[in-house]
Amino acid sequence: MAEQNASTALLTDHYELTMLSSALADGTGERPCVFEVFARKLPDGRRYGVVAGTARVLDAIADFRFTDAELAQLESTGVVDDATLAWLADYEFSGEIDGYPEGELYFPGSPILTVRGSFAEAVVLETMVLSILNHDSAVASAAARMSSAAHGRPIIEMGGRRTHEYAAVAAARAAYLAGFATTSNLEAGRRYGISTRGTVAHAFILLHDNEEEAVRAQIAKMGTDTTVLVDTYDITAGIETAVRVAGPELGAVRIDSGDVGPLARRAREQLDALGARDTRIVVSGDLDEHAIAALRAEPVDAYGVGTSVVTGSGAPTAGMVYKLVEVDGRPVAKRSTHKESRGGCKAALRRHKETGTAIEEVIHPAGSPPAAGQYDRPVQIPLVRGGQTVEDLPTLEDSRQRLRKALVSLPWEGLKLSHGEPAIPTVFTQ
Repeated sequence: MAEQNASTALLTDHYELTMLSSALADGTGERPCVFEVFARKLPDGRRYGVVAGTARVLDAIADFRFTDAELAQLESTGVVDDATLAWLADYEFSGEIDGYPEGELYFPGSPILTVRGSFAEAVVLETMVLSILNHDSAVASAAARMSSAAHGRPIIEMGGRRTHEYAAVAAARAAYLAGFATTSNLEAGRRYGISTRGTVAHAFILLHDNEEEAVRAQIAKMGTDTTVLVDTYDITAGIETAVRVAGPELGAVRIDSGDVGPLARRAREQLDALGARDTRIVVSGDLDEHAIAALRAEPVDAYGVGTSVVTGSGAPTAGMVYKLVEVDGRPVAKRSTHKESRGGCKAALRRHKETGTAIEEVIHPAGSPPAAGQYDRPVQIPLVRGGQTVEDLPTLEDSRQRLRKALVSLPWEGLKLSHGEPAIPTVFTQ
């Protein structure tokens, strides 16, 4: 537990503790404040964003404590004074948090997270909150586009070798939330109950004196309902060998390189000719949402995606910020050019047509919601009260279902992969 606490508390940035020390010294640290997490815009070419990481944020806040070792580090390096060290030693968040539930869509200006508390206890959470939400939401937003492009075909997340070892676990969770079927990351499977899948790599084929020996060894251990990698040498010969060894009951073949569209087509013809009509075709190798969409007409049964999903498919951060919007009940706002913020604590209402199609994101002052129609709904939910996480929050499975319904609610243009405006407009009320 001490190691986990250490990794949580020292996610705080130096500048946050500088502000904390100064605010405690002049007495403003205890002023009641509201901070808000939002994105000024969506990544280029995106029409919606997906909220992910909220549950991880809440866990991190619950564990946010400064241990003796961390306090000693801050003292020895002179980061803060004695008064601030004493304050940090007793730190425990006691405020309130509302936010968009995981699996919810967000748009420019959406109040994704609202943190209420004293300036001191809220400001030290900034870096930790943003590091989680920006990473997880970027992965989930990319994964949702890939899942939509796959049009019901399963995708396995296999990007653990393409990112930081801890980020890989969070990425697997975010991808699963956004519709991926399984992951190859065993720690994500253990921690979050996600189904894990995997097959042999080229190294296993190369280990053996010939391809047939490798396939026989795999089938002997894993059974015929396994996935055989067939492109280490020659795909046509690899498929012939796999079916000859396993029989027509072979579970799947995997193609990991080359122009996978035509290769999948030829593989399907060959498998059918060999009597393996139920053998599935899995493709992988630098796939993203655009490549998956291009393969929709090909006889592909499943996809393996790694690099593009764990890096947000070109948008590795969601671009969210954590801004002070209210002090002592008074709205405050940043006026810097191109980095303006809107003052005041806010909430959101999403308007829908009778058909269920979303048409507008209405951002309004908290406590003063606009008149809601029969099909409109508030977006934020309570997350923390009195410093304690609210009970019965949505589970990971709940969040998967929420996102599925949310994507169905978008206008059809909102699911396009081409560049365009956000799927629905954001409207701010006074």
